[in-house]
Amino acid sequence: MFPQLQLLPGAISEILAASAETKTLTLGDRYGLLAAVTNEQLDEEERRAVDRLLRAYQRGRIHLAA
Repeated sequence: MFPQLQLLPGAISEILAASAETKTLTLGDRYGLLAAVTNEQLDEEERRAVDRLLRAYQRGRIHLAA
């Protein structure tokens, strides 16, 4: 059984702002994105922000922090 992940309010915008500044995704950011992807109650704006983050990683604009 997987633990229930809860996304904190405003977490997506915070991850988006921090990654734009540092060009990295931390482990905490990645867990936040995991919670966001599994959350079926995201509004369209948050869903697009998650998509932008994942696309930026895919294109090499954002890197993963070790």
